Amino acid sequence: MSDHEIDFTEDGSFDWGFTAVDEQELTAVTEARETVENIEDANENLEQRCCELEGRLDKVYGSILTLLENLKKNPEKNYILWPDRVEKVEAFETYLKKLYTGN
Repeated sequence: MSDHEIDFTEDGSFDWGFTAVDEQELTAVTEARETVENIEDANENLEQRCCELEGRLDKVYGSILTLLENLKKNPEKNYILWPDRVEKVEAFETYLKKLYTGN
């Protein structure tokens, strides 16, 4: 004897669990399932893309905050000594471009 439970309808007849459909109904169901699968795939890709973009944005934000914190140090001094400033700024620009493009 099987462990499966037998489903009976209210009138006591056995429910086999299927429904007859015509070709049009079958096509509609098949198309609906494909649409749902496509939407689920698109949603998964969108979620992955959002996570990637969020991570890149966090890095940009953190980098800029670090720059601003360093610029605020020692406000009582009138001048900032910044040797190799051009190279440092260009390196930061390259870093930001890589974050922006995702490379």
